[in-house]
Amino acid sequence: MNALLIYVVSGITIGATYALIGSGFVVVHRVTHVVNFTQGTLAVFGGLISYSLLSFSIPHGLAEVLAVLLTGLIGLVFAFVTIGKRGTPPLTALLITLGLSILSEGIFVTIWGQAPIAPEGLGGATVLLGASIENQRLLTAGISAIAFILLGIFFGRTYLGKGMTAAASNPRAAALVGIDSRRMGFIAFAIAGMLGGLAGVVTAPFSPISFSSDLPLALGGFAAAVFGGLSSPWLTVVGGLVLGISGQLVAGYFGGSYQTVAALVMLLVVMIARHKSLSAEEAK
Repeated sequence: MNALLIYVVSGITIGATYALIGSGFVVVHRVTHVVNFTQGTLAVFGGLISYSLLSFSIPHGLAEVLAVLLTGLIGLVFAFVTIGKRGTPPLTALLITLGLSILSEGIFVTIWGQAPIAPEGLGGATVLLGASIENQRLLTAGISAIAFILLGIFFGRTYLGKGMTAAASNPRAAALVGIDSRRMGFIAFAIAGMLGGLAGVVTAPFSPISFSSDLPLALGGFAAAVFGGLSSPWLTVVGGLVLGISGQLVAGYFGGSYQTVAALVMLLVVMIARHKSLSAEEAK
C-alpha cells in the first residue's frame, strides 16, 4: 500500500509537469493555431536558470519567480522569431519552433554543460498514510494546481483572456472590435513560456534536467495537450495525470526499462482515442 501511494504521488507530480507543458501547447495553439515544440525547451530553460540564480545566492522563492519570468521573456523572443512576420503559415511556424529547440540545445551545452543539473529544492519529507513523500513533490502538485486555477480564471474572467479566446475563434471579427490577433499570439507565447518555465523550476530539484531533457518533456506535454484536443486546459490536466501516474506504476511494478515503452503506448492510445472522439463530434 505504501509503495502504491508513493508511485501515485510521484505520478501526480510528473503528470502535473506534463500538464503545465501541455497547457503551454494549448494556449499557443488556441490563439495562433501553431504547435509550439519549444515547450520542452522552455521547461529546461526554467530549471537551468533557477539553478544559476540560486548559485548566485539569490534566495529561494525570488530565484524561482525570476526564472519563470525570464522564461516567459524567452517565450516572447521565440514568438517574434516564429510568428513575427505576418501571414506565416502554421506549418512553417511549427518547423521554426523545432529549429529553435535544436538551437537551444547548443545554448544549454555551452552555458550549463552536458551533465544533468538539479537545483536545490524544498528538503525533507512528509508521512502520508505511512508513506514518506518528498516535500518537493507535494510542493510541485500544489503549485501546479494553483497555476491551473489561475489559468482558468485568466481565460474565463479577464478581458485579456477573453480577447485571446476571441482572437482564436474568429480573428476577423476580433480585428473589427480592435483586438490584434498577432499581439495576442505574442502574449500566448509569453504565457506558454512561463508555464514551461514553471514546470522546469518545480520538477528539476527531484528530476535532474539537462540539454537532452527537452524532447521527453515536450512529448509528454504534447500527449497531454492532444488529450485535450489542443484546446481544453482541463482535459490537458487529465491527460497529463493519466500519463504520469500510469508511467510511474509501470516503472514501479515492472521496472524503469518499461517506462518509456509504456509512455509511448499511452501516447498512441491517447491520440487514437482523441481522434475518434473528434471524429464522432464532427459526424454529429
